[in-house]
Amino acid sequence: MEVLGSNPSAPTNIFHIMVKDQKRVQVIYSGYVQGVGFRFAAVRVASQYDITGFVKNLPDGNVIAVAEGSKHQLDAFLESLGKEMIDYIRDSQVEWEPPTGEFGSFGIKF
Repeated sequence: MEVLGSNPSAPTNIFHIMVKDQKRVQVIYSGYVQGVGFRFAAVRVASQYDITGFVKNLPDGNVIAVAEGSKHQLDAFLESLGKEMIDYIRDSQVEWEPPTGEFGSFGIKF
């Protein structure tokens, strides 16, 4: 006899695990991050991962990146972008939040 909800391979359980793993990260990069192709590099790097979101220049000279996806994919994206742009990033402020699901892809916001 099966107790409702006890089947670990049921699609609803897999769905809940997948949703639980989804995160949103907001990163503000400072340093020499504008005028060096940072946004285009972010889009190129993001295309290698299953993430959505945007990157945008800020009026104060910083760049903001907001991305959603699995924690694993987001960590890999941030690491890759950090390595590629290491010569330009002086600091980064990272905030993790629950995802909103508002993005369909990753791109540049103007």
